[in-house]
Amino acid sequence: MLKGGDLVHLISDAATMQIIRWTGGGFGMACHNYDGDMLTDEVAQVHRSPGFITSNLVGKSDDGTLIKEFEASHGTVADLWHAHLRGEETSMNPLGMVVALLGAMDHAAVLDPTSQAAVTKFTVNCREAVYAAFREGRGTRDLTGPQGLTTEQFVDTVAEDLAKRMALDEIPAPYVAAPQDETHALRKVGPAYSEIDEDQMKQFFSKFDTDGNGAISFEEFVDMTLELGIAPKKAGLLNASNKKVAELIETPK
Repeated sequence: MLKGGDLVHLISDAATMQIIRWTGGGFGMACHNYDGDMLTDEVAQVHRSPGFITSNLVGKSDDGTLIKEFEASHGTVADLWHAHLRGEETSMNPLGMVVALLGAMDHAAVLDPTSQAAVTKFTVNCREAVYAAFREGRGTRDLTGPQGLTTEQFVDTVAEDLAKRMALDEIPAPYVAAPQDETHALRKVGPAYSEIDEDQMKQFFSKFDTDGNGAISFEEFVDMTLELGIAPKKAGLLNASNKKVAELIETPK
């Protein structure tokens, strides 16, 4: 389902290709069981981690009571468990698992509301503490890069934040990022950055930051592109080496 309510029918191979193009989100999909398993895994990996995947299955009993089942769709992650047993350092993203567990707790509190207020306070605060850790750069290495936290460090930082939240006599509203607060993915995440020499990058930057203010003006930027040979050419002068630059300029964000 696209923005505006357009419903498009896609077979699984076409849907697989479209999801790569729709990385900005803003759509929903209804799938057959296996197609859903495959496509949601793809969506999660496009955004860097299978830790994003959580599954909520909803049905009804004969008397109309809702039946809900929650699971982390990435499975048991046996490789990391065995690494942990061997005493090796791990960095497991628990987001999908935590969201599934908290959803199960919320549903259980609906079925037996004896302690529903206390359960809701815990689940809301725990969810927000986990989200805040990732937003603030205290995430696991699949999203934060080599400087990310180990599994145990992530648990500790969330536990510390959760304790502070639980000490307050309130249930926070879900965090919604304002447009000006949205951030890009950390450039240090991914294998390409491991090959970069930061010291040489700083020297190269300083060469064009002629006034030393830590920023490059348009004039300094022009000097840099001219030296690199990537300055866009006037119409009719475009050559092969400038086609990539032209594509970057013309590609809508």
